[in-house]
Amino acid sequence: MRPYPSPTALTHPIRGFTLIEMVITLALVGLLALVAMPLAEVATVRAKESELRVALRQIRTAIDAYRAAADAGQIEKKADDSGYPPSLEALVEGIPDTKHPGNPPLTFLRRIPRDPFYPDPTTSDADTWNQRAYGSPPSHPEPGRDVFDVASRSTKVGLNGIAYNQW
Repeated sequence: MRPYPSPTALTHPIRGFTLIEMVITLALVGLLALVAMPLAEVATVRAKESELRVALRQIRTAIDAYRAAADAGQIEKKADDSGYPPSLEALVEGIPDTKHPGNPPLTFLRRIPRDPFYPDPTTSDADTWNQRAYGSPPSHPEPGRDVFDVASRSTKVGLNGIAYNQW
């Protein structure tokens, strides 16, 4: 056993990558990353859009359930009321059941979903939505005494070409 390599071992070329091979490999990996970034951004936007659809469906279903309960006489409704909830918070806090006074209050949502496109995380969940009153025209939605519909406050346009506040 010799401590040093044999003289014939020093004459063989050393195996490994050349500088050119390393540069080409890094360029190809960089190109793949450059292509993958827009796809990741589109996937993120699609996830937010899906979350927006679910949130709008939950709130609108709760508003319709409130109206149905008001029409059925379960919720006290004055003669000049529209039958829609006075606020989004009323859907969570609950309204006394007039048909069954001993029962717990009627609740229509566990929590108010948040608009995923609203930028300020310190804003309350209810304030992330544009609220439209029953007497407000669809072309110029305005808040009022009740909540007839909700829409996103975002002015961005979705992947389908329709503005989020028009969904």
